[in-house]
Amino acid sequence: MGTIEGHLLAAAFFLFYALYYSVLVSMALLRGQRVLKPPLPPREKQGHRLWQRVPLEGMVKVVITLTGILAEFFYPPGINRMKMVDWEDPQRPFMFTDAWHHITMYLFFMLSGVVDIVSQLCLAQQSRKLERAAEAVAFYVLVLLMIAHLENKSTLEIRVHVLFLVPTFLVALVLNIEVWVPDQPPLWVLKTWMGMVLSTWMLQLSVVMYSPPSGQPWKADNPKDMTFLSIFFCWHLGLGAALLAAIYSLCSLWHHHCSSWTATLDPSYQPCPTESNGGELGKLRAEAML
Repeated sequence: MGTIEGHLLAAAFFLFYALYYSVLVSMALLRGQRVLKPPLPPREKQGHRLWQRVPLEGMVKVVITLTGILAEFFYPPGINRMKMVDWEDPQRPFMFTDAWHHITMYLFFMLSGVVDIVSQLCLAQQSRKLERAAEAVAFYVLVLLMIAHLENKSTLEIRVHVLFLVPTFLVALVLNIEVWVPDQPPLWVLKTWMGMVLSTWMLQLSVVMYSPPSGQPWKADNPKDMTFLSIFFCWHLGLGAALLAAIYSLCSLWHHHCSSWTATLDPSYQPCPTESNGGELGKLRAEAML
């Protein structure tokens, strides 16, 4: 993740899940659901075909994180960062510290995906608490790694990563609370909002550190540049809320449209006339005689 491509991959990963959960939360609120995702039936009552039971969310986690791990090891082409210790040096120093930071982060999110797959595919009954706990651990590990990532960095990198830690820790905290107090709509909204801020801020972080639009690098010794970092982060808080509101509005339109369409296709029950002089009843009797 030491390149703009690596940061963009991680940002796309978080943004995909933030958008996915924003749709789930919006539909759950519109339908008045008491749970965000209905639990799966017991394994013996599920379909017999494996592809029908494979948890898509867990598989996407595993595939994206595996891609990130391979990129950390072998990107750009010709690079091999699998070596952790320089055995040729008498001091035996550690090598590629930043890459191993990122690989560890990816490994714990991959573990979360594996736990999703095991919980939904292998256990007799799905364990939502186990899935939330594994996801919370992944975000806590991300927080710890980002704190260690601040060592020997410039003031600019420290500032952008500290701001990144704020939504990350809040997401981890909400997931931790949901292990014990699940199915709370305010927590759904807070988690989704912070996930949106986390992903958009990582995109901003990539732009600031690797490809500033002005063509001029941000300067840590310029107080104006450092001030605008905090201002931009506040704008990302508003942007995350606006995106969440926009997705809720679109889901609301779709929900009401589908509700009215379903009501048109499935009109309310009309009792059959039973009076002896009913015209409809006479027609039915004539058709029966024919």
